[in-house]
Amino acid sequence: MEIVRYPGREKWAELLKRPHIDNSSLMETVRNVIDDVRERGDEAVRDYELKFDKADLDELLVSEEEFDEAEKSVSQELREAIMTAVHNITAFHAAQDVQLPSVETMPGVRCWQKSVPIDRVGLYVPGGTAPLFSTVLMLAVPAKIAQCPEVIMCTPPDKEGRVNPVVAYAARVAGVDKLFKIGGVQAIAAMAYGTESVPRTYKIFGPGNQFVTAAKQIVSLGQVAIDMPAGPSEVEVIADETANARFVAADMLSQAEHGADSQSILITSSPELAEQTLQEIERQVEQLERRELTEKSLSHSHIIVVRSLDDVIDLTNEYAPEHLIIQTEQPHVIADQIRNAGSVFLGHYTPESAGDYASGTNHTLPTSGYAHAYNGVNLDSFRKKMTLQEITAEGVLKIARTVETMAHAEQLTAHEAAMRLRRESIEKK
Repeated sequence: MEIVRYPGREKWAELLKRPHIDNSSLMETVRNVIDDVRERGDEAVRDYELKFDKADLDELLVSEEEFDEAEKSVSQELREAIMTAVHNITAFHAAQDVQLPSVETMPGVRCWQKSVPIDRVGLYVPGGTAPLFSTVLMLAVPAKIAQCPEVIMCTPPDKEGRVNPVVAYAARVAGVDKLFKIGGVQAIAAMAYGTESVPRTYKIFGPGNQFVTAAKQIVSLGQVAIDMPAGPSEVEVIADETANARFVAADMLSQAEHGADSQSILITSSPELAEQTLQEIERQVEQLERRELTEKSLSHSHIIVVRSLDDVIDLTNEYAPEHLIIQTEQPHVIADQIRNAGSVFLGHYTPESAGDYASGTNHTLPTSGYAHAYNGVNLDSFRKKMTLQEITAEGVLKIARTVETMAHAEQLTAHEAAMRLRRESIEKK
């Protein structure tokens, strides 16, 4: 990792580049798997599970006996931690359940919205280098609060055909209706199109490697929606001379350990803090279990020293980080000026790991600069807004001429007639 001091604005774009992954070469492979699952269903899924996860499966669905066995293997301490997280995630997302008002736009014309849960959602939770049981909570808990009638989940099994017991326990307590032992592209395809065992879902959520990301992008071109475009995880820390270099280094490393293609950025106006943080990173990385992965991530991470608060704000809004941690004397002053970030963590005592697990906010967030246009997963992600309207006879007389004039101008005479006939019938009474 390097310290970049006072870069000119012409160098910002290069500094803020994410690690680039060219997935064009894998697209054909991903499409072939998707097409095969779509055509052969369960048979294809089992073949790919044997090929990719080395699991020879007779049954794709996790049974109640397997859930019971998994729960017994999870320690009491971890079960209690998971239940605390469920409580906080529930509290935060339930508070988003707001009744929308009905509006009378003019006398006799009333418009309103209602939130309708998506009938069936699919959740993908990767296995990979770490069992992300926290992702189960972040997706399944709001799905159940949104009252989705059916919540389906897929996660890769181990070579013995078992899912990670903590993932299974989290799925049970979060209310997942059906858990399947399927990983990778075949899981996304199964949830997108349905198989003999896996019901077809209407929206797919969850992170994954570049194959899973490509699969989500491909199926989203059809009739299934996805949560958001996804890429490697990332964090930006804004810090001043009041920050604790040990905390800053720990926050940067906690993101870097996600994977070799993750990225951590520190932006500071303090050259002294920059040096102290670099020393702390070099010291702390030696103690990490995932040191090799973390060091690869650090190779494309930066510490950037700037001259002014304006540079801090502008750099951050241009980068649009997935996670933004503000460790400054007045973090709220800076946060008020941030327009582009997935989730923001304020103050010296608010690590990103709190949001990853248990504070209550959702950790499924836009990466790769998508925070310029996307928000993270929330309660509305599992619902769709349906608009309704009702017009009385009085309302027809108020609005008819406006509608008729506009329809006539667009040369849509049937539209014009639909309103004119109603108006004329009322005027004759």
